[in-house]
Amino acid sequence: MEEKFWHRNYDPGVPHHINFPDIAAQDILSIAVYSNPQKVATTFFGTEIKYYELRRLVMRLANALKKLGVKKGDRIGLHLPNSPQYIIAYYAVLHNGAIVVNLNPMYTPDELKALCTNTGVSTLISFDMVVPYIKEVCKTCDIERVIITKVTDFINGMPQSTPAEMGLEPNWLHFSQVLESCQELRPLGVPIDKSDPALIQFTGGTTGIPKGAVLSHGNLVAASFMIAAWVEPTFRMIPPSQRYTLSILPFFHVYGDIVALNASVLTCATQIVVPRFDVNEILGIIGLMDLPMFWPAVPTMINAVLSHPQAASLELDRRFTCLNSGGAPIAVNLIQRGIDLGINMSEGWGMSETTSIGISNPSMGKKKPGSIGIPFPNTDVMLLDPNDGKTPVGVGEKGELVVRGPQVMQGYWNNPSETAGQLKDGWLYTGDVAVQDEEGYIFIVDRTKDMIIAGGYNIYPREIDEVLFEHPKVADAVSVGIPDDYRGETVKAYIVVKPGETLTEQEILDFCKEKLAPYKRPKMVEFRAELPKSAVGKLLRKVLRAEEEAKRKG
Repeated sequence: MEEKFWHRNYDPGVPHHINFPDIAAQDILSIAVYSNPQKVATTFFGTEIKYYELRRLVMRLANALKKLGVKKGDRIGLHLPNSPQYIIAYYAVLHNGAIVVNLNPMYTPDELKALCTNTGVSTLISFDMVVPYIKEVCKTCDIERVIITKVTDFINGMPQSTPAEMGLEPNWLHFSQVLESCQELRPLGVPIDKSDPALIQFTGGTTGIPKGAVLSHGNLVAASFMIAAWVEPTFRMIPPSQRYTLSILPFFHVYGDIVALNASVLTCATQIVVPRFDVNEILGIIGLMDLPMFWPAVPTMINAVLSHPQAASLELDRRFTCLNSGGAPIAVNLIQRGIDLGINMSEGWGMSETTSIGISNPSMGKKKPGSIGIPFPNTDVMLLDPNDGKTPVGVGEKGELVVRGPQVMQGYWNNPSETAGQLKDGWLYTGDVAVQDEEGYIFIVDRTKDMIIAGGYNIYPREIDEVLFEHPKVADAVSVGIPDDYRGETVKAYIVVKPGETLTEQEILDFCKEKLAPYKRPKMVEFRAELPKSAVGKLLRKVLRAEEEAKRKG
């Protein structure tokens, strides 16, 4: 790849171009085993699994799945929270040349039915707490194999579950019993090309069934090596024995899959695996750690930890190697709060369609608060005029971000029209509006679909959100364009007030009057106990817009 002007801001040692190894995605685990077999790979409520032990469990399950009839190209649904079982199943499925279908454990039966039908899931691996849901799904979906685990089965000292106590159907299988039934450790010998599909990652749509981004083995390998190369300037000073990742991000989300799971395995880090985010539990884990951790997180998690009364007393400056924000825009004042506490804060950007990897602030070097950073190695970007989608814009001008690189998806599963709309001549049209400065740093302005058009003015709600977050009594906030008979759309702010504080609509309106042009100011404010968010904490403007539209129709 040709030299780009942003390369001069790369950290020392980060290559402009990576020669990726021609391996399958599951071989990432083998790399860790060959170099550090005795290193602890995962710790789950105090139970440790070493890398060589993890690979043995993976191979046993891979061989067991083959004996059960799983073959190359089959779609295997992983419907699990963060747990050793997820990691074992993930790599075992890939060994078979089958395709992992990531399924959110919080999906309703109807959502599961739609996605399992859409992808033709032949095997579903799930867990005890959602057994009634799976029974509903199986009434209408032709799923050949259902394998159920109890999350606590992989915690030492906890009683082992049985099929009877979990209420499994007679033809269903018990995860631990499937593992126990097979002691075979030999590789399966399934031929896998880097272009073979490895993962179907659903990405939210505004209507209908979510789109399934098809990610190949080559995509997963490229993305994992990109993030490993990016953090190498920091990690090279940390021996593998002292590398830790706090893995709270859901593995069923692409950010958790790549940056928490695969990158941790590739860099031989120990993952502290956490199945759910509870701020008090997380503070407890952080407080017990003597060695600093890498924590990839989303803004809502970061906000909950940094705003907690215990944050100052936990000495967070010695707890984190780096605290990386992604998955959604983070407010500049929240980044500054982390910096003020002495934390190495960074922000990056990626999508399901880019295997989570695209742009990031350097691990060691210049970071620009409010910027998502500069493109990763092997990655090219352009900003195109949103009006024609063809003309590149100049430095400092707003344009749609388009991306090209080895991490860009193959397309959407069974959806050629959507694929054609977003993939054009190898470039992914992201729908994000951004500006790029003279050093190559990119600043996301907003999503094209989130842009508010009021009285002929284009308003980017992220700019309003940043102002709302500056108010000292605001814990969480989002602005949305709602229908207006006169202006077309008008701006409404949704606010969550900090505990113990009181706040009025007029206070918010007056605060915005000092910081925003008249056409950008919210015209109404609604206070809520919480805001609608996705599984990884991304604020869902579309839910709020839909509520307002329903009110008008009602």
